[in-house]
Amino acid sequence: MSKITFKTKLYKYEDNDLNSLIILSKNEGIKLPSQGTSMVEGSINGFNFRVALEPDGKGNHWFIIDKKNTKLMGLDIGDSVILEFSPIKVWPEPKVPKDLEDALKSDSQAYNLWIDITPMARWDWIHWFESVKLEKTRMERPSKLCSMLKAGKRRPCCFNRTLITKPKNAEFYNKK
Repeated sequence: MSKITFKTKLYKYEDNDLNSLIILSKNEGIKLPSQGTSMVEGSINGFNFRVALEPDGKGNHWFIIDKKNTKLMGLDIGDSVILEFSPIKVWPEPKVPKDLEDALKSDSQAYNLWIDITPMARWDWIHWFESVKLEKTRMERPSKLCSMLKAGKRRPCCFNRTLITKPKNAEFYNKK
């Protein structure tokens, strides 16, 4: 797949001016291999990165530049940046939430099945795991995930990969 290059601006993310958000429009998102999460590597104004582009359910994709990297690149909210990236096939391991990690470690069968699936499938499970609205549901998810793995499910069922929630408190989304 060829490189995707475009100019965009940094949006404010959360209540800290150093956290910033990059939004890809539908025009750039259409060029991705999936309308769900896509793993890419590239550069922002010449600084290299590897990141998961997350869908917002409206055809856009986004990712956060953390405080440290925003500062390192000498960027501020509202600055224009040139983004250049390409999708990658080999996905890195996702960060597993502590409560899910604890549940997997306490169930050796589920843990072995977790290790057997691909990193991309683990990303999907974590998105499903974190996509809850109610704390009660979140508390039920570790055991439910383990049960589904043991029942032979390698991906979460009834989960639309393109509807991952938008970033909270993001300037770009609050304008709409």
